[in-house]
Amino acid sequence: MEPENRLVARSLERVWEEKLRAAEAVEQEYGCWRCDEPLVLTEPDRKALQKLGEDLPGIWHSPSTTSAERKGILRLIICEVILDQKRFQGQVWFKIVWQTGATSEHRLQRRVHTYGDYIDLERLRSRVIELNTAGKMDREIAATLNVEGFLAARGCKFKGENVWLLRTRWGIPTVKINGTSVNPAQWPDGTYSVQGAAAALGITPQTVFDYLARGWIEGRQLTKGQPWQIELSNDRITTLRAKIQRTRRSRKQAS
Repeated sequence: MEPENRLVARSLERVWEEKLRAAEAVEQEYGCWRCDEPLVLTEPDRKALQKLGEDLPGIWHSPSTTSAERKGILRLIICEVILDQKRFQGQVWFKIVWQTGATSEHRLQRRVHTYGDYIDLERLRSRVIELNTAGKMDREIAATLNVEGFLAARGCKFKGENVWLLRTRWGIPTVKINGTSVNPAQWPDGTYSVQGAAAALGITPQTVFDYLARGWIEGRQLTKGQPWQIELSNDRITTLRAKIQRTRRSRKQAS
């Protein structure tokens, strides 16, 4: 490159660097001005912001509010959250430090693996005993516990099976549908008890249980530990009696 061309190139490079430094200085000055300059809101803007602030739940639950916007809302109003799962049995204790400097403490029931860590276990036990004494079945007890706000150990709703397990653990006996009386041959709805079915078919109660297990007769229990209510029509009784007689004759001939 000719000496005069090199001189022109250096001059242009120097001018370009000076312009870049000037542009950076202007950007920095503008940034500082933006930070120092107070934000001026018009009265309509102020009223709109105030209306939004008064309806935070509506904004939070609005379908148009994104997850990122919800996080932004939390950052605007919350400074810090402190959690402790060991301070109270079966609960999560947490403290919220708000951006204003105010604090609030809260507790929530948490999921636990065993009822040994359950929140207020004695209150749950007492309520189960009360409902059981009132003659409620396990499914009815579970439904009542759910309505009253109780949660099972893992945070789910109570089912009849949960209640049955708790009663078994605590030694709470099943309330019989006929109290302490002997089971009748037939219940008021026409179904048979085990003893009644045995008498109607001419077999032992143990054989009735065997027939139930094999599906040869149908029955139901309101819950585990309750008496069986066995469906037996006259035709079914006749058919089973004939089958039993044939079985007995076959065994007699074989012997």
